[in-house]
Amino acid sequence: MKRLLPLLLLPCMAMADGGWQASATGPGIVNRGMQAASPVLVSPEAVSGTMTQIAWRYTLNGPPPADLRVWLCATSRCVELEGASGTTKGLTNISASESLHFIYGVMGTGRLNKTLRVLSNEVMVNYR
Repeated sequence: MKRLLPLLLLPCMAMADGGWQASATGPGIVNRGMQAASPVLVSPEAVSGTMTQIAWRYTLNGPPPADLRVWLCATSRCVELEGASGTTKGLTNISASESLHFIYGVMGTGRLNKTLRVLSNEVMVNYR
């Protein structure tokens, strides 16, 4: 029986959860009514499975404008984020190997009083 135990655990090990983390600096925005995307964020190694939950965090060079909108996107779908950090299941069932990026936009028209700079974008992707 002791010899069979590793074989019995094999299916469980194959279904084990995993995760990856990535970060990059972000874009700058000078004018309202424009959108800017972050560099792509990808797993540092090959992964398989589908995303289950993503934790995010971004850091700005100052307080966010009241009309700032931020999305976290995969190739086929985006989810709007509330706040500078949190978690989402909005990209569930997308391949865990797919790249992600943030999109930043300030609604309205005209120049911002101060250039909005995204100092960092971070994601931690959980997958199964």
